[in-house]
Amino acid sequence: MGPLTGIRVIEIAGIGPGPFCAMMLADMGADVVRVDRASAVRGGDPDHPPRDLLNRGRRSAGIDLKSPEGVEIVLSLVEGADGLLEGFRPGVAERLGIGPEACLARNRRLVYGRMTGWGQDGPYASAAGHDLNYIALAGALHGIGRQGEAPVPPLNLVGDFGGGGMYLAFGMVCALLEARDSGRGQVVDAAMVDGAASLMTAFFGMAGSGFWSDERGTNMLDTGAHFYNVYETADGRYISLGPIEPQFYAELRERLGLRGPEWDRQMDRSRWPELKERLAAVIAQRTRDEWCDLLEGTDTCFAPVLSLAEAPEHAHNRERGTFAEAAGIVQPGPAPRFSRTPGAIRRPPPHAGQHTDEILAELGLDAAAVSARRESGAVA
Repeated sequence: MGPLTGIRVIEIAGIGPGPFCAMMLADMGADVVRVDRASAVRGGDPDHPPRDLLNRGRRSAGIDLKSPEGVEIVLSLVEGADGLLEGFRPGVAERLGIGPEACLARNRRLVYGRMTGWGQDGPYASAAGHDLNYIALAGALHGIGRQGEAPVPPLNLVGDFGGGGMYLAFGMVCALLEARDSGRGQVVDAAMVDGAASLMTAFFGMAGSGFWSDERGTNMLDTGAHFYNVYETADGRYISLGPIEPQFYAELRERLGLRGPEWDRQMDRSRWPELKERLAAVIAQRTRDEWCDLLEGTDTCFAPVLSLAEAPEHAHNRERGTFAEAAGIVQPGPAPRFSRTPGAIRRPPPHAGQHTDEILAELGLDAAAVSARRESGAVA
C-alpha cells in the first residue's frame, strides 16, 4: 500500500521520461493504466513479460487514438482518473482529441501532465530533440567532462530521467494535492530543458559568486580537484574519492600516507593538476579490492566504481535492498523509502494491450461491446 494508493493515472504511451514518470507513480501505489497504440499490440505470453522495466507496475490497453471510438474510450477513462500524462509534441494531443481542454471538460479535477523536451512554447517547441540536446541548451552538458576534452554525455540521466520524468512526477503530485483543496485540475508543463536547468541551480550560484569557472574540468566537482575524482587501480578498475571537507581529506592523507607539505593546501587550485598526477600514481599501486579493504566504511568519502552487474551484489546494496528481482530481472527497487506505506514493484511490464478487455470491462462494457470495438479496430 504505497502513498499514492487510490490515485488513478492514464498514461498515453511514449518513450523515456514519460514511462519513467509513470513507473515512479506506479511504484508508489498509483493505479496507472497505460494506453498503447493498437498497432503496437503483438500478443505475448503473460508468463514471459517484456524487458522494458520502465513499463513495470501497470496495465496496458491497446487503443487506436486515430479512431473516434478509441478517443471516446480514452475520454471515458479520463472521467474516472485523477491524472493523465502524455509526451507528444505540442498540439498533437489536441489534434487527436485528447488535449487538456477535451479532458478537463470531462473531468474538471484532472491533472494533465505534459512531457516534452523544449516545453509547450518557445522557438524550439515544435522541433525534434533528445536528452543530449536539452541538457546542452540548459547549460548542463558544457560542464561535464575533463579539461581540454569535449563534453561527455552523462547517459540520458540529466534530461530524460532527472530533468524530465522526475520533475513531471513531482509536478503531478503537487497538482494532485492542490486539486484536493480546490476541486480543480490543471496542466503541468514539464520540459526537460527546464528541469535540467533547475538541476543546475547550485552551479549558477557558484558561477555568480565567482567560485565556478566555465573552463571544463578545472572546478572542484568536475574532475578539476585531486580530492574529487575517479582513479584507475592496478587491475584496470576504478575507485571514486571525494573528501571535500578538511577532516575527511586529512583522513585520506593519513590512510594513504600523503604526508608531504605539497598536500597541505587542499584548496590551492594551482596545485591540483600536479596532485592529481601524484595521487593517480599512488592509487595505481593497488587493486580495487585492496583499496576497498583499506578505505570502505571510513570517512575518506570512498566507493568503488561498480558496473551494472556488480552493483546489485555489493554488500551495502544487498543489505538495504536497493535492487530487487522481479520476473527474473534484477532491477532498482522503488525509491524513496516510506516507513509506513512502502512502495513496491506490483507487476512486471505488460505486453501492449495485455489488459484491454479487463480495462474496458471496468468502464462497464460487456463482452459484446468489447468485441464490437475490436472488430472496428478501435481497440486491440
